[in-house]
Parts: sequence; C-alpha cells; structure tokens
Amino acid sequence: MAGGGFHLGYYLGMYAAMRELKKTPDVILASCGGAIAAAIIQALPDDAERKAWLSAPQMYQFWRGLKSKQNATLAGSFIGAMKRRFLGGNAEHIPDLFNDYMFEIPAQLPLPERTSDKAEEDVAVAIVAGKLLYAENEVGQRRGQRKLFSEVIFCDERAAALLNQSQLEAPLSAPMYGDNAVAPQLLTDVTMSIGDAARASIADMFYFRCHSHTSGDYIGGVIDLFPIEVAGCLAENVIMELKAGYDKTYGLPAIRTVLGFDGNQRLHQVFQQPAEMWVDTSDMEEFFLNQRIRQKIIWYKNKIDIVTPPTYAAYVQMIEAQWQFGYQRGLNSVKA
Repeated sequence: MAGGGFHLGYYLGMYAAMRELKKTPDVILASCGGAIAAAIIQALPDDAERKAWLSAPQMYQFWRGLKSKQNATLAGSFIGAMKRRFLGGNAEHIPDLFNDYMFEIPAQLPLPERTSDKAEEDVAVAIVAGKLLYAENEVGQRRGQRKLFSEVIFCDERAAALLNQSQLEAPLSAPMYGDNAVAPQLLTDVTMSIGDAARASIADMFYFRCHSHTSGDYIGGVIDLFPIEVAGCLAENVIMELKAGYDKTYGLPAIRTVLGFDGNQRLHQVFQQPAEMWVDTSDMEEFFLNQRIRQKIIWYKNKIDIVTPPTYAAYVQMIEAQWQFGYQRGLNSVKA
C-alpha cells in the first residue's frame, strides 16, 4: 500500500477485492497514507467494519481538525517550493524537517485498537518510514557526503528476521540514484506501536513535521514509497500498484532536495521489476478531482488550508467512492 494520501479509503476496497478473490495477502507492506489503511485492516475483523471506521464521525472530525501551522504563510510556502524547484540541489544541506512544514497533525492518530480474536490475526503489517540521522541543531549545515536518513521497517519479529537474513540494503541508497542522502543499512524495529509507526510514515516532508519518538525522529514512507525489493524479501508473490509519477512543481523537487534522488527515476525502475499483479491506480487524482480532501489557497488568511467535504454526508459519500474505486481496480487486476 504505497502512499494514497487523503484517498486511503481505496486501499480498504482493494483489500476487500483480494479477499473476495482468495488473494488475501499474508503481509501488508505500507507507506504514508497506506499505513493508516493497514492499521485499520489489521485491527478490525471485516470489510464492513473497516469502511465504517473510516466513514465514522470521529474520522471526519479528525480531517477537519488539520490546520495550517500558525506561522506558515502562503508566500513562505510558495517561495520555499520555488527555491526547491529551481535552486535546490541534491540534498546539499541538512533540511529543517522540524520547523519547515505547512500543517499541524496530532501525534496520535484516531486508529482502532486491536482488541480481540476477531481482528485480522493472519495478516502481518510492515510499515516504511525514514529515521533522521541528524539533530535539530545541525539543520542548515552543508551535507557533504554524509547520509542523513536510514530507511526503517516497523514490523513483527518474523518479518524482521526475513529482512535481516536477506541482507538487503536500502534500495534508494544505491549508486544508480546518485549522491543521495540515504544510508545503505536497512533498519528494522519490532518495538514501535502500529499507531506510532503509521504516524511516522505519514510525516511527509514540508507538509507535516517529522514525528518525534523516544527512539528518534522520523520522516514518512517517501524514503521508499514503492518498496518492491523489501516486499520481495517478505513474500514469494508481490502485488504492487501502478501509480502516476510525481509532479514536477512540488513532489520531485522536495524529494531531490531532502533525499537526493529523482522520484520518477525510482518509479520507472520499480516498474521494470516483476510482480505477480499490478493494480492500476494511475488515474486516481483525476478520478477524485472534485471529490476529495484537498489543499486550498485562502487568500484573505495568507494561508494554504486543508479543505474537507462540507458536510458529514458528503464525507461518507467520498469514502464510499474511494472504497469502490479500490474494489473495482482490485477486481480488474485479478481478472487481467
């Protein structure tokens, strides 16, 4: 479950399709928004309950509660994005992921508790994030050849053992991605709660603050958003998404400036690798163009805000549309 952003409901529909067609995965490898979907799947016993949780009033209120950072202005956000696009090099400086972000998000996500035998006990969850290898007081220094991030997989002991035995290095640390800022060693963590792991994985740089935990500071799953090599170490058969590329205005420059590699080069390289099944969600942004949680410029506030559906009923309709999108794409990929 690679990304998904605010459209994460489609992963619940996709998972329901796999269950229906007897393709239920043994392990869900998730990053960014997909980490929230994976946590919901593992905690709740059936597809109806999962959809109901994401459609519930408390989730609607959670999304409505996301606000712009107090001192994050429209002009500042725009200038920062343009600097990254036109002046930013390949991770030349240590980025300020502690203070340079647009939106506030709670440290704790409103996830269901895994409480009973009814939960999806047979499905393991592994979540991708990046661990910062520098302290806040080092921000702004030139990086040189230093590696600034380690890819970390939050998972159970069995998955950790498989990854450690494989001796897989972090895929984005490879020389083919140039002088990047990703350390070769792939870390595993079997102690982090799934709630903290999901919170770390959605900490998308420049959107949300890095997630601070007793074990360190973390950025999101963008450090390895399409972890096909990790998936290959955990399972014999891999189901992947066929996704659209990064936008050239915001996404690509942010990845290059912070992590030091080309996100679309990585995406192209992933598509060259074998998988048992590819689920095509490449038109997702266009599909949900008029029915989504989105960013909106509020001129009179000099802010960019997160805008949700105007009513709870509209929110429920949006989640249903996401679910059906994922469900149909899942069915189509199996039939292909």
